[in-house]
Amino acid sequence: MHRDGDRAMPGFGRRDLLKAGAAAGVVGAAAGVVGAAAGVAGAVAAPGSASAHGSSHGPADRIALVNGRIHTMDKRGSVVNAVLVEDGVFAEVGRDVPRGGPGLKVIDLRGRTVVPGIIEGHVHIVSLANRPGYHVVIENARDVREIQELLAKRRRGVPRGEFVTAMGGWHPNMFAERRVPTLAELDAAVPDRPVLLFQNFSGPARTNSLGKAFLETASIPVVVAADGTIAAGAQSNAALYHLRVRQTFEDKKRSTRDAMAYSASVGLTASLDQVLFPTPGPLAPTQSLSNLDHYRMYDPWLAVHADGDAIVRLQTNFLHNQNDVNLPELKERLRNVFPLFGDDMLMTGAIGEWGAPGDGSGAAWLEAQRVIAQARWRNTNRALSLAQFQNIVAAYEAVDAEFGIKDLRWTVHHVPFVTRELLDRLGALGGSVQVGTFRYPSGTAGASGSPLRSILDSGIPHAGIHMDGVHIAPLNPFFGLYYAVTGRNALGDLINDGEQVTRAEALRMFTVNNAWHLSMEDRIGSIEKGKLADLVVLDRDYFSVPAEDIKRIRPVLTMVGGKVVHER
Repeated sequence: MHRDGDRAMPGFGRRDLLKAGAAAGVVGAAAGVVGAAAGVAGAVAAPGSASAHGSSHGPADRIALVNGRIHTMDKRGSVVNAVLVEDGVFAEVGRDVPRGGPGLKVIDLRGRTVVPGIIEGHVHIVSLANRPGYHVVIENARDVREIQELLAKRRRGVPRGEFVTAMGGWHPNMFAERRVPTLAELDAAVPDRPVLLFQNFSGPARTNSLGKAFLETASIPVVVAADGTIAAGAQSNAALYHLRVRQTFEDKKRSTRDAMAYSASVGLTASLDQVLFPTPGPLAPTQSLSNLDHYRMYDPWLAVHADGDAIVRLQTNFLHNQNDVNLPELKERLRNVFPLFGDDMLMTGAIGEWGAPGDGSGAAWLEAQRVIAQARWRNTNRALSLAQFQNIVAAYEAVDAEFGIKDLRWTVHHVPFVTRELLDRLGALGGSVQVGTFRYPSGTAGASGSPLRSILDSGIPHAGIHMDGVHIAPLNPFFGLYYAVTGRNALGDLINDGEQVTRAEALRMFTVNNAWHLSMEDRIGSIEKGKLADLVVLDRDYFSVPAEDIKRIRPVLTMVGGKVVHER
């Protein structure tokens, strides 16, 4: 039997016990600051190596996509009917694309809309890649019945005793009933495997009968209500712990592949990951979904990449949370990691979501800006209020006067409040903003907003959109596009009136503008000759469908570096 303290988990055997021990060993091994900080940079290939430019995932022979409406997102906003892909890049765009010939595979788009691969400029997808259990993303379900169907489908092939999970990224407002399935409804969908649904960072959560029986008798018992509800906070975190401690490294690789596959299925071809609250060392029952070892959390993604199985692009930022003004951890990171090191499928990025806590204030935060500038790194900070945005811009100006940062692309994310003056000052420093659309699931009118229109009208270059998934918001970018265009939340309430943007503007912010935030605008973000062949074929026309249908758009084909990575 698989033991958790002195209680058995139904359906677990000796082999599972060994797996649990191995998982605890992997998670509990805390690496030294210097070696671990260099982990991501040291484990991926340098630019120009054999795995650069997507060769690790083997683009197909010459492919022509014809008879489509292909929105290139180039500077002219060109729409063409065909593209040619060779060796993983766009070889021809428009009228010179051949329609036949030796070695040419032709895909007839039959009038479908094509857009560049969508880029998420502020996300936590590496956390999704570390989800425990056999995870399923439920953010696209419309009601409880569809959640049940997704869970039942995921259950197929899950070993007896293993959990089926759905964690983070969704909110009850996204479902018709404004709730998740009860214990009885989870039992009806998955009667013979334990289930755990987990909301936000620290719950609440909900489980079925098998999950209830296990969690209530675990070494750290979890209180489960009759309807399967587990209270937010300590109880939900303890339930999460019992699943995490059982994860093996192979489990994490499976979850990583699942995260990549889901990303491709919603047209998200590249992501800039912002890490999590740093939690090095062993797992603990007090840790939430947003706590992972920020040295070791990349390991399964690195392993999948090394296996040649990465199908979407990832750039990794590095978040540091030390209040010590000497900033020992940040300084070691900067000494031992190279920015933009790797290949086009996986590379290091910037310092962010922040280099020290403070959001624009405090001695440690201010010193972190100086240290990052001296090291010549790209830098990102979040602003959750107008005062924070003012403080960050003023600090950037002070650091620029001392070290010069105009070529480093220092940015500010979230920015629920802006002024034209602050945007002008940030733009003069060579910086830009990423505006959050994470209010879609649960935002209300009158709360902090998403000043999309104000930002675009200011003229600041390269303004991008981010959803900030996968804890408080979905990963699916079409929810963000819907919110940006309509100003409406998941309930259909108008909560961002006056700040809506056009469909073309929203898509540009999610593609070529976001490519700038990854320092990759010369390689991705638009469909242009010589760029990497990332594109998405849609099941309906984003530019003409009723606004309510934008959030229901799904790719029928996703291509990354000339390889079809999703098709239906």
